[in-house]
Amino acid sequence: MLFGAIDQGTSSSRFLVFEAKNGNLIASHQIEVRQQYPHPGWVEMCPKEIYDTVVESINQVADQLAEKNIPISDLKCVGIANQRETSVVWDRVTGEPLHNAIVWLDTRTALLAEESIQHTDTKCQDHFKTKTGLPIHPYFSVLKLKWLLQNVPEVQECHKKGNLMFGTVDSWLLWKFSGVHATDVTNASRTLMLDLHKRKWSTELADFFEVPIDILPEIRSSAEVYGEFLDGPLKGIPISGCLGDQQAALVGHGCLHKGDTKNTYGTGTFMLCNIGHEPIRSKSGLLTTVGYQFGRTAPVVYALEGSGSIGGNVIRFLRDNFGFIKNASEVEPLCRTVDSTEGVVFVPAFTGLYSPYWDPSARGTICGLTLSANRAHIALAALKAVCFQSNEMLEAIEQDMGQTKITTLKVDGGMTANTLFNELQADIIGRRIDTPSIHEVSGWGAAVAAAIGAGLLKADDLEMKQTVRSFKPRINDAERCHEMHRWREAVNRACGWAVYEET
Repeated sequence: MLFGAIDQGTSSSRFLVFEAKNGNLIASHQIEVRQQYPHPGWVEMCPKEIYDTVVESINQVADQLAEKNIPISDLKCVGIANQRETSVVWDRVTGEPLHNAIVWLDTRTALLAEESIQHTDTKCQDHFKTKTGLPIHPYFSVLKLKWLLQNVPEVQECHKKGNLMFGTVDSWLLWKFSGVHATDVTNASRTLMLDLHKRKWSTELADFFEVPIDILPEIRSSAEVYGEFLDGPLKGIPISGCLGDQQAALVGHGCLHKGDTKNTYGTGTFMLCNIGHEPIRSKSGLLTTVGYQFGRTAPVVYALEGSGSIGGNVIRFLRDNFGFIKNASEVEPLCRTVDSTEGVVFVPAFTGLYSPYWDPSARGTICGLTLSANRAHIALAALKAVCFQSNEMLEAIEQDMGQTKITTLKVDGGMTANTLFNELQADIIGRRIDTPSIHEVSGWGAAVAAAIGAGLLKADDLEMKQTVRSFKPRINDAERCHEMHRWREAVNRACGWAVYEET
């Protein structure tokens, strides 16, 4: 018996097939997806390309299974893990997108965010945080939708005709594959339109942000049958799981108990801590989000999240912008040519800083350059930047959780293939780092949700033991504190840099 997963991220689309009994990856195919930058701070993706790359990945995996003489009928269900907050609008009648998807990293709505803050009674970024768990910030989907409604004539015209549909990437893919307009509760919790306590779209928030509530998808649990593939090699197979990619990683790591914490290094860096069945309002710059819900009548599990804009995008920057490397695997040997950064601190805030600062005006900064600094020092500083950011998130989680202390951090994502990075992360956070034997953790989490939704697994079955590789801290507290102090000094210089103007 096999479980499948679509893992659609900011950098690539993948389709994966896992063996049910142990999570072994049987077949997979991955295709890079282009990011487009039409203006400084703007980040877009083509919705058709997102869909087409998923379709091609599915076709390639179907061919792989055929070559291995594995019948497609062995694949019993498919789940979706998707990049969150990225927003798509399309025409209900034609099924065509009306604009490029606005990616979660995009900062074009910074002015809208500031205007929205000023229109609240408290004039505070956290005005809706008790209800939504989120600050008013360009990161979240509602402001992207508002921008599209205000600035794109095709969107306005489609809305007048009553044909406008909105969704995050999960909704777009569900619609294209099954004809169902839906989202799961984890993705809904990233829009700034979900009432966390009622788990429904908030008419108050829709009215405040001036977006039509009737174009939003139906909210469902993370594990239930949404529909079936209408055509292609997977025709008739149920889509029975859906999770935002970071929540999928939470499930994939088996973080099913209060205090269990994982960190995923993708394009950005995202740390989630299971906080149980009651949401906690963060006072430390974190988000409160839905972790998962395994069925319509199952209780919701919430999570505290540290969302970081700094992650694998800094490796891509070293490759594509600086030309320091030709591929990501060259970073580790480059960094190992030096013993330290020689005082260089790199804050890669290319599109602002997220947790715990929430400053969309922050910009990338390199401090401490001397005549002896070279590309190896800058590359090492880039790796450390991801580690510093993660430590700030972990400290914030422990502050919000009170007596709960996190001794082990479960990690995944492309950067964990870099052994030096894992060593640096353990040093800087001062805790043990565990990397799992299942490398495609988000995909596995989506596949597990699908299996639960299709009635093939129970949540209790997830208590499987995974082989892990562990990394322990090698530096002392004094050295760690000194490095964090220098990092925060550099962050102070990066914050407030950009001045936004209406375009």
